[in-house]
Parts: sequence; structure tokens; C-alpha cells
Amino acid sequence: MTPLLIGLAGGLGAAARYSLDSLIQARQRTTLPIGTVIINVLGSALIGILLGLSWSGSLRGQIWNLGAVGLLGGFTTASTISYEAVRLGEEGRIKAAVAVSIFTLVSAVGAATLTATIFGP
Repeated sequence: MTPLLIGLAGGLGAAARYSLDSLIQARQRTTLPIGTVIINVLGSALIGILLGLSWSGSLRGQIWNLGAVGLLGGFTTASTISYEAVRLGEEGRIKAAVAVSIFTLVSAVGAATLTATIFGP
């Protein structure tokens, strides 16, 4: 039953990502993938919270699986930011592609590390 629940949670996360990205994209005037960056950093921060709680013993394994692996795994996406970087590169915007890639990686890992440390033991 657990794989099915994780899959359903992942589907909910993907639907939430699509909805939030659509809202962000409708309100911006740039072709940079701002929505994708925000979603990946936000999702990583939330994963960090769950990780910190699991380290402290406040979070059981099943909740980790459903929340971090399922819901937030579906919400965040490395493949979309990779696609966006390739798209920028194909448009000849190499500096933008590199900047978005590095910024997303550093910010997402930083957000996860910071929140895990805050919510951890």
C-alpha cells in the first residue's frame, strides 16, 4: 500500500507545482523560469524541515515517505529546471542558463540545509 500512497502524494505534489508555477508565470514579464526556481527552493526548504524533524525523532518513517518522497518529490523537480536551462541555452542565453542552474542548486541545497538544521536536534 505504501508505494501507491507515495505515488498519489507525488501526483498531488506535481499538481500543486503546476498550479503554483502557472500563477507565478501569469504575473511575471520575464522568460526566466522564476516559478520553477521558487518552487524548487521552497520544496527543498520544506524537505529540510521534514528531514530535521526526522533527525530529532519527531517524524516517523511513513510520514517522511509520504511527505518528502511523495508530496515534495512531486512538487520539486530537477528535470524542469534542467529543461528550462537547456531552453535558455538554445535561445543563446548561455549566461542566464548557467546562472539559473547554479542559483537553483545553491539555493535549494542551502534552504534544505538551513531548515534541517533549524528543525533538527
